[in-house]
Amino acid sequence: MLKPLLIEIGVEELPAVPLLKEMKNIERKYADILEKYSLLSEFEFYYTPRRLVMWHREFKTGQDDSAEEFFGAPLAVAYKDGTPTKAAEGFARKCGVSLEELSTANKGGKEVLYYKKDVAGKPSAELLPEIIYSWLKSLDFGKSMRWGSLHESFIRPIRWVNVQLDDTLVPMYMYGVDSSKITRVHRIANFNPVEITGAKDYFETLKNGGVTLFQQEREEKILGDIKAIEKDNSVNVEIDDDLFAEVVAITENPTALLGSFDEAFLRLPPEVIITSMKEHQRYFPVFKDGQLVNKFVVVSNALSDDFSEVIAGNERVLRPRLADGLFFYDNDLKNGLSTKGLEKVAFFKGLGSVADKIEREEKIADALYDMYQPDAKKEDLNRAIELAKADLMSEMVYEFTELQGLMGYYYAKEAGENDAVALAIKEQYLPEGEESELPSTPLSAIVAMSIKLDTLLGLFSVNEIPTGSRDPFALRRAVNGIIRIVNEYGFEFDIVKTLKELSKNYDAIDLEKLENFILERIRRYYKVNPSIIEAVLASDERELLALGRKIAALNTLVNSEGFDEVSSTFKRVANITKDIDLNGDLNVDESLFEEEAEKTLYKRYKEVTSKTYESYEEELDALLGLKPELDLFFDSVMVNAEDDKIKNNRKALVASIYKSILNIADIKEVSI
Repeated sequence: MLKPLLIEIGVEELPAVPLLKEMKNIERKYADILEKYSLLSEFEFYYTPRRLVMWHREFKTGQDDSAEEFFGAPLAVAYKDGTPTKAAEGFARKCGVSLEELSTANKGGKEVLYYKKDVAGKPSAELLPEIIYSWLKSLDFGKSMRWGSLHESFIRPIRWVNVQLDDTLVPMYMYGVDSSKITRVHRIANFNPVEITGAKDYFETLKNGGVTLFQQEREEKILGDIKAIEKDNSVNVEIDDDLFAEVVAITENPTALLGSFDEAFLRLPPEVIITSMKEHQRYFPVFKDGQLVNKFVVVSNALSDDFSEVIAGNERVLRPRLADGLFFYDNDLKNGLSTKGLEKVAFFKGLGSVADKIEREEKIADALYDMYQPDAKKEDLNRAIELAKADLMSEMVYEFTELQGLMGYYYAKEAGENDAVALAIKEQYLPEGEESELPSTPLSAIVAMSIKLDTLLGLFSVNEIPTGSRDPFALRRAVNGIIRIVNEYGFEFDIVKTLKELSKNYDAIDLEKLENFILERIRRYYKVNPSIIEAVLASDERELLALGRKIAALNTLVNSEGFDEVSSTFKRVANITKDIDLNGDLNVDESLFEEEAEKTLYKRYKEVTSKTYESYEEELDALLGLKPELDLFFDSVMVNAEDDKIKNNRKALVASIYKSILNIADIKEVSI
């Protein structure tokens, strides 16, 4: 029988960020537990800051009846001369029956002891306390807390539990609370618990009590309010996705309101104002004609017909935040952009100070500049590296660490540094993630690469190598950033030769470990068939730019029509040449050709390899285009001829073709 089921876990205000991080797992974990108890059915999950709710329109009132099967020892072991052994007696005890009640069955070709027991399904009301408790215990919000005399912990204290199956209360006790037919509405509407009779009453009670239970409705309400604000004031509100999700999670009755602040604060860099509003107050910044204006949008959780006091209160709170920012900014401008003091700031044990790190970065930057010869002045590069970390000593970055680099840009501009230097300082940490912007100039790119490379080389030199998911210095992200920069700017970077050259300024680096670490990132960076990456790596290519281009070229051809037929031909080529040293003498003597097919193949091969190709894709396509001639060769020519000279000549021809392909990828490694 199917009946509606309501589960509401009432809590003190949930912190938004941990809740949102676990959000993707909440429904899956609940479904897994239901499946374990054979009670899986469709459900909907809702949340507000004060409750987690599971709602089943139809839920089984009990488990289905089932049967359990037990298999015991083979009969030859269970009985000796017709007398039950300890194995038989032990099996009977395990099944909870007498020896006479056991039967036999065939398993694995042997006759064994067998018992089948019918199991009656349990009522859902009996199982729900276990299910709900298991679900709550499975949730991982990072930190949890204990309250009162309880030994159990949860992200916040649980204050009420309301579980009703077909409007009937399911009795249970957990986290120090007995289940009851109550809920709580918006505090302004009613501070006390409110009794409800059933599911229909529950949803209506929350709605009438100022609680918008459905998170999608809260999202739509906030977006609608913001659109109205934009239309009425001819402005644009910048909606940060993470901040928006957080605001939805911390409100039960959201209303977006427009506030303002003193125009004098617009003297601050826009990022400082935006950071103050977002990080501390959860406000959305407002723009007009692309420029930040002295307004903000706050999402109120109040129940009110007059929000003037709410707006005024938020304006009063924001003002000292911005005043502090302006104070820090003016002090930093007065002190100027200086690296003085960085020699006292430790970078990492064994790697000296931040000032030492800057010196290492300068050496890397010099080497990269000489390699890539960018259209930029070397003195600008050196100046950018020198000042890149200077803002770490500023009061503003001390207060807002996320603004490092950016504040250095503004302070460099104010100090009269040229645009190239200031921009490189600003973009030194780019890219910061998979979707992050890249440095916008070759100079900025070299600065960013130098910083990432020093961090990599330095930490590997003190054996601080990421393991498992642990990567406190984001070395994996650093490698991804280097790959992206290399591909964007066409910088050649050999992870064996270049790293060996750069590592001279570091002690005891295991370059093989570093190479393998980078190769592992390459395997994860390119979203293609993994065997394509392995095929390219098998060519011994270790230059990042070429690796990326070869992977892209092979991926295009592998996904083209008919590649499986091409692949079979060239895997045969690889098999024939597996015992040949491709680095040895592969001279082909045309005078030893006996069959027309081998002459034709050699002629086409010479034509293909004599051309210059604009891309690896074009070159690989041409080489794989030898398939018809190869097929004819294999059909018409006996490779393993009796005459060793003819046999070796034919193998050299096939090996020459495969060696040319192997310069790009080892085709036999591709699996489709």
